[in-house]
Amino acid sequence: MTFRLAASVLALALSIGTPALSQQPIPVGEAVEIGRTYAIDSRVLGGQRRISVRLPAEHASDPQRRFPVVYVIDGGPEQDFPHIAGIAQSREVNGTFVPFILVGIETVNRRHEITPPATDVAAYQAELGAAPGGAETFRRFIREDVKPWVAQRYRTNGRDAVMGESLAGLFVIETLFREPSLFDDYIAVSPSLWWEDMLYGRSAATFLDAIPPGDRRLYLTLADEGYRHEQGVALLVEALRRDAPEGLQWLYVPQGDHETHASIYHGAALDAFRAFYGEPTRLYRPGPLLSGQPLPPRTAAHDALMASECARETSRRATPADTRGDHDALFYECQLYDLGPRATVGNFER
Repeated sequence: MTFRLAASVLALALSIGTPALSQQPIPVGEAVEIGRTYAIDSRVLGGQRRISVRLPAEHASDPQRRFPVVYVIDGGPEQDFPHIAGIAQSREVNGTFVPFILVGIETVNRRHEITPPATDVAAYQAELGAAPGGAETFRRFIREDVKPWVAQRYRTNGRDAVMGESLAGLFVIETLFREPSLFDDYIAVSPSLWWEDMLYGRSAATFLDAIPPGDRRLYLTLADEGYRHEQGVALLVEALRRDAPEGLQWLYVPQGDHETHASIYHGAALDAFRAFYGEPTRLYRPGPLLSGQPLPPRTAAHDALMASECARETSRRATPADTRGDHDALFYECQLYDLGPRATVGNFER
């Protein structure tokens, strides 16, 4: 009886105290804004489609400046836009790449909307749950609806990139092949080049030969995929080695040893931004608390370095390993760091 009475008293005490705790109001916090989503009218697709936009801080602070635009396929607010927007925001903290306008283009039925045609539609419909072949119409939507909408509202500088992973990466490669003038920079993360028995790998040389000369760039990477996925990318890489069109700068960054299909996109996006939009940084001398040594006076040579502009063309290109043992000789110089995983092949110099 004593144990039961004690247990009853304890339960009563807890039941009395618990409501008081649960009734404490939760403070109203401030929303952390990573961008804004708009419903735009599409004449091509009919009805409205959602576009998400993140502007760099400089769009407000430097009203004369214009910016490149990066378009993300599968870029809806519940798709890839939020995590790519986080990478775009990170440059405002670390300054490793130049600011750009990020535009996410939402897909509704991605397995139809961004895929090329297929010969055996029934087989794809059975495996993917959708009839393929909407990519050309989706490109028209970007060309006629999305890009004009962006250009009318924001200060763009005329240099546009498109990026995507998996089927969206396939869309990136097919767009480079079918309509190379639609974008300037192409970022294809583990593209699904198994499509149509590796058509875009097997016929890559023919597609590349049809691309007119021009200032274009391609960042290509691959996770641990296996099967025709890897084989198709390997065929594309070999065609690029032999037949890259005039003016196309490209790099291939395989990451199959340490990334899966599900894990590759975030890190690959950061690497692509650093490669294409890398921004020089000045190496500053640390104070005594960090270095353990008195801070020496700045020389006239140091003053001259500090007065110079940090530009890509005049910066020293290096990896962190290159400068690790030589910091004292490099203080106040501008470094354009080659960060992240290494490209194994290509003609692009970071």
